[in-house]
Amino acid sequence: MNKNQLRKLYKQKRKDLTEEQINLLQKNIYNQVFTLNFSLVNTIHIFLPIEKQNEINTYPIIDFLREKNKKIVISKSNFTNNTLEHFVFDEKTELEVNKYGIPEPINAKKIDVNEIDLIFVPLLISDTKNYRVGYGKGFYDRFISNCKDGVKTIGLNFFKPIEIIEDVNEYDMALDFVIYPK
Repeated sequence: MNKNQLRKLYKQKRKDLTEEQINLLQKNIYNQVFTLNFSLVNTIHIFLPIEKQNEINTYPIIDFLREKNKKIVISKSNFTNNTLEHFVFDEKTELEVNKYGIPEPINAKKIDVNEIDLIFVPLLISDTKNYRVGYGKGFYDRFISNCKDGVKTIGLNFFKPIEIIEDVNEYDMALDFVIYPK
């Protein structure tokens, strides 16, 4: 299937998940994240969940990383040019939900992408080569391509990867890992 077909299918699959299913899937994902070795990373970018899209609740991961004294970074979306600006997310950061349902910082300190060591990436589905399907605007592919060499990327997904995404192109960035419920 191509990205548009997969996007439609997996948005619906995620929408159809019950609250109980989501909680079980999230618990499995959290357990996997909590066993990762974060000793070689200091600054971690993570997405905040779009609740109306049933995205994984990343706040427990953020709390876990803060306990490990990691600097957390979140983004603000620019829909004019489909890019992201990045900001430190600490206990003083105020959030505002934009018209697309994305929580974004309104009083945070901007940070350069070259300071980021690890990125948790949202996705609808991935394939066995760790290419992903997102919402189709290319925000994360642009973001990752502008990061320093060696930045690590981890996708978080409720669904097991499929065999192949038919229309992967040269602008698509494969992730280093994808965590999904086992």
